Amino acid sequence: MLPGYQTKQEHVAVAGAAHLHIRSLLDRNQFFDPAGDAESLGISSAAWPIFGLLWPSGSRLAEHMALRPVDPTEHILEIGCGLALASLVAHRRGADITASDCHPLAAGFLVRNLRINGLAPMPYLHNQWGAKAAAGPNGHASTVQPRYELIIGSDVLYERDGKGDLAAFIAQHASPVVEVCIVDPDRSNRSAFSQHMIALGFSVQDDRLDRAATATALAYKGRLMTYRRSG
Repeated sequence: MLPGYQTKQEHVAVAGAAHLHIRSLLDRNQFFDPAGDAESLGISSAAWPIFGLLWPSGSRLAEHMALRPVDPTEHILEIGCGLALASLVAHRRGADITASDCHPLAAGFLVRNLRINGLAPMPYLHNQWGAKAAAGPNGHASTVQPRYELIIGSDVLYERDGKGDLAAFIAQHASPVVEVCIVDPDRSNRSAFSQHMIALGFSVQDDRLDRAATATALAYKGRLMTYRRSG
């Protein structure tokens, strides 16, 4: 049976790493949820295609992982991975990384993109935080259980989170000594998120990632927010 959505294959350049071939959705108009799997996870038709597109903040996170030294003892989790560009970059470099998302098709796209690029399989887990976490695939809650020394994510602060659910989720799955790297395109929710992280014992470092437009890339305004906890 053919899927009810269209895809394309892109040649993606990542500064500091070899290029990748990425299968993505054709555009933001794609939608296919005949069994209501995404709807049961709280994913609306408007939000459905977001996982399957490449986003500027995801590229910035991939660049960060391309340059970060690989520690073979470090366990890494990418949250809200979407097409998992940063995870693919880190995985190819030999990092022990697990990609995770809440979208029911994210795992399949990851498997396909690993094959396209001739990469070995890598771990993938479902995750959600807050009230939606109780309604995972087939009624199961988040399957993310281990603790990680590095947790990464890009553009995950797009919803208001007054209760600090994302910060609590990160703290729950973080090792006592941990680094958390979040790339954010200057969304208004970042200050509240940082306050929640500080309340949970994290320090915060904020670095601008702004860059001017070039002949091949649009301008970008955003930041890398690094949170650390020393145990």
